[in-house]
Amino acid sequence: MNDSIDLTSQNPTCPLGRQILVDLYDCDTDCLNHVEVIKTILIEVADSINTNVIDSSFHEFSPCGVSGVLIISESHIAIHTWPELGFAAVDVFTCGDRLNPDLIQSEFGRRFGAKRSEKQIIYRGNERMKQS
Repeated sequence: MNDSIDLTSQNPTCPLGRQILVDLYDCDTDCLNHVEVIKTILIEVADSINTNVIDSSFHEFSPCGVSGVLIISESHIAIHTWPELGFAAVDVFTCGDRLNPDLIQSEFGRRFGAKRSEKQIIYRGNERMKQS
C-alpha cells in the first residue's frame, strides 16, 4: 500500500489525515517510568522526523506510567506507557503526508530500546461531510 496520498485535495473522498499508531514491546522499563525522559525522547523524535513542537503536556502516574502529548505543527504526538509491562503506545496524528511512518516507528523503537514494534496507519476523514 502506498502511504503517500494528497491530503490537501478538495476531493471529498480524500482523507484529512493519517493516524500512525506504534506499539512498542519489551522496552527499557526504567525510561518508561520517568516523565522527563519521556518528554525528552518525544521532543528528540519530533526533531528527527522534521516536525515543529508547539506545546506539550505530560503526567507521571503513581505508582508507575506516563502519559504525554506534544502539539506539533502537523497535529500531535501522544504516548502512554506501562513500565510494569515494558510497553508503550504511541500515536502520531498528521494532517499532511510528509511524515514517514517507518521512520517514526524506528525512531521510537530505538530510543525506547524496544525489542519489537508494530505499526498501523489509519486514514481519518475519508469521506468528508458534504455541506447542505
